[in-house]
Amino acid sequence: MAPPRAPAARSLAESALELVGRDPRAALALADAAAAAARRERDPGAGSTAHRAAGLALRELPDLAGAERRLRAAVTAGDRGGDEQAAALARMSLALVLLDRGRIRAALSAADRAAGVLRGLPAARLKSQRALILQRAGRLDEALAAFAEALPVLRRSGDALWEARALNNRGLLYGYRGALAAAEADLERARGLHAALGLAKFAADVDWNRGFVAGRRGDVPAALARFDAAEKALVGSGAVHPQLYVDRAEVLLGVGLAEQARDVLRRTITILRSGGQDADLAEGLVLLARAALDAGDPAEAATVARQARTRFARQGRAGWALQAGVIELRAAELAGAPAAGLLRTALARATALAAVGWRAAELDARLTAAAAATRLGRAELADDQLARASAARRAASLDVRTRAWYASAMRQVADGNRGRALAALRAGLTAVERRQAAVGATEFRVHVAAHGVRLAQLGLSLAIDGGDPRAVLRWAERVRARSLRLPPARPPADEELAAALAELRRLSAALLAAQLDGKESGGLALRQRAAEERVVRASRTAPGAWPAPVGPGPAPATLRAELGDAVLVEYVQHDGELLAVTLGPRGCRLHRLGPAAPVGSAVQEAHFGLRRLALGFGTSRGADQVRRATAAAAGALDAALVAPLAAVVADRPVVIVPTGALHAVPWGLLPDLAARPVRVAPSAAAWLRAATRPVPHPAGPVVLAAGPGLPAAHTEVVGVGRTYDRARVLVGDEASAAAVTSALDGAGLAHLAAHGRLRTDNPLFSALDFADGPLTVYDLERLGRAPRLVVLPACQSGTSAVRAGDELMGLATALLALGTRTVVAAVAPVHDVATSDLMESLHRRLRAGVPPESAVAAARAEVGPTGPAAWAAAASFSVFGA
Repeated sequence: MAPPRAPAARSLAESALELVGRDPRAALALADAAAAAARRERDPGAGSTAHRAAGLALRELPDLAGAERRLRAAVTAGDRGGDEQAAALARMSLALVLLDRGRIRAALSAADRAAGVLRGLPAARLKSQRALILQRAGRLDEALAAFAEALPVLRRSGDALWEARALNNRGLLYGYRGALAAAEADLERARGLHAALGLAKFAADVDWNRGFVAGRRGDVPAALARFDAAEKALVGSGAVHPQLYVDRAEVLLGVGLAEQARDVLRRTITILRSGGQDADLAEGLVLLARAALDAGDPAEAATVARQARTRFARQGRAGWALQAGVIELRAAELAGAPAAGLLRTALARATALAAVGWRAAELDARLTAAAAATRLGRAELADDQLARASAARRAASLDVRTRAWYASAMRQVADGNRGRALAALRAGLTAVERRQAAVGATEFRVHVAAHGVRLAQLGLSLAIDGGDPRAVLRWAERVRARSLRLPPARPPADEELAAALAELRRLSAALLAAQLDGKESGGLALRQRAAEERVVRASRTAPGAWPAPVGPGPAPATLRAELGDAVLVEYVQHDGELLAVTLGPRGCRLHRLGPAAPVGSAVQEAHFGLRRLALGFGTSRGADQVRRATAAAAGALDAALVAPLAAVVADRPVVIVPTGALHAVPWGLLPDLAARPVRVAPSAAAWLRAATRPVPHPAGPVVLAAGPGLPAAHTEVVGVGRTYDRARVLVGDEASAAAVTSALDGAGLAHLAAHGRLRTDNPLFSALDFADGPLTVYDLERLGRAPRLVVLPACQSGTSAVRAGDELMGLATALLALGTRTVVAAVAPVHDVATSDLMESLHRRLRAGVPPESAVAAARAEVGPTGPAAWAAAASFSVFGA
């Protein structure tokens, strides 16, 4: 019996086409076999189909240069063989690759040539593909019309695959236009069709687009979860597209993570550039320009936006070129460009953007035009531009809404209607607060505040101009550390996050050991960064836990009632000037303190001295000199920040709410504050929340833990343990991060003597080092019940990274956000032996029922005079919370 014949070339080629969406690598291998068979069988039509399948598979992998070569070979084979249909289908696929490579005109030309041949169902497929080309070109109305013509034919013909593709692309188009309900409907239908066909790779593409739409809606946890699901599926198929990371970066930008977005975009742009993916490269560049502008780098923003605009213009993508042009415009405005030129360019770009529906960019252009018109004295034109911008106050996008409310407020300011201006600003800030409540993850809540900074600054400016201290206090509180007022959104309690945290601890401990032994540690460092990325990704899917904003903040009368005989001092920085609002027995007052810059310099000088004294460099004579210099810096801070308030503060206890660089002030170093009870809070609202939090009865257990590498820590913890009955003491190998975290849950008092590290690149990785590795803020956020009082005798354990809106990120802040009432921590490096004496003195008083702020002041007075290191340690500790 003769062996069965091998499948014909045409059959192999058709099978390869069907396999592209399931397994592009296998499809490529099968297409190559089909092309070889077509040459043997002298079948140019089959050869054209085989090359087309290979080109489409290469596009998915993605290898665009290879895809273009194979598709041009498909066109040539069809033309030479006289197979018009095969050549037209090859041109249709070639148009898609030319689009990816940014050659829009060539893509439309190839599609038009194919349209002269194709009829019926193939013509409908071509029309849906042409709609995609128009969509990427920014011709959105034409694209929608083409989709509307193609989809009914695809449905009637039962072509589920091409219907799904068309719906997926149209859903993305609706997302760009802000029609989010229509986008979701199209994408849900597309995913269902792909799933029914068993095309997991194409279903993952739809999940990717659903993530994009969720990001536009403001549902960041859902967006990132969908991106992660899509990436996982695409990695499995060997076909991850770099554009996925561009879209992820756009979501990060939407929550204010400009620097992280920049890092992602720079890496991705390198890949896009090397792969010849010019259409996606231009989009990545315009997003990188946006990120640079948001990160405060207008020079880079202008350079990158110009590159993007040039590429878009060359590609024939006028709408995208206008977007890039607006970023150039904003960068020029920040650089102080002449108003006349700004006005002329802004008006032209705003009009053009309105015609193509790019709302956020249009509003940026109109706000720039209004500012320039105001500078030129053209009030009517400025009012017209602000009126047009303010019409978008109910848009779905937070970016658009905040711009529109700002425009509305500016218009009211110009009309002299202060009350309506403040109402517009409050409405805009409410939108920001809703987004903060919805995003869940701490880093998102903190960075979303950047959307409200311009609104809050205008409100604060109006309040200061009005001279009412209560209004200044209300506006200072309106945006300050708002994320701390929301109920904590716990990270997902899943195995992936727990495993990532455990792996991070293991790798961090191994890396430290390798570094101490002088061994090569590059590989471990790379693995540590990968583990950190896993932790970040898992934590970012935490859902929001609050359906609405928490309100404008406590009224001054409410604060005054809770303060008792204490005085609230809330510092404000505005236009380079420091001000303070005081609230206490003598009423509410506004104080102008002078320029902010010298105070920032004095803070740095104080920290330099405290660090030198803690590390013990030099001789005893040198230490005395450093101590005197540090005391002089403290005197300068006292003169700038406390002395002007002496008549109001007198000798009363103080609650301090710092701003900006003042969060780093060692308040215990200041002569007028060292001996009195002082509490420091991120905001007056955060202090009130801590002060009024119910005290649990009975109180939780006492937990004392010592980390490695600090010779005095073991002795300190054991000594403090003698102060309390039945304290749980964790030392040595028993003091693992997991054991300490477990013990902290529900504790009444915790004392954690361990090395502390502040990570400024990501403060949520700020950590205390224990036996098996770091205990990070991510670990703390998994606590069910935060300890009531926490003492952190670790270097800089009270230091937080300060973000827009005085949002804070660090160990002490994280504990306050989770429900800890009081944190005692250092804002500077401290000597462990000198700190031990201070801690024993502190705990004797805490055990006797002395309030923490009074106990710290008394311990400072007792231990501080014993030597320079002890003096520095005593001055470095502050009491945070209530």
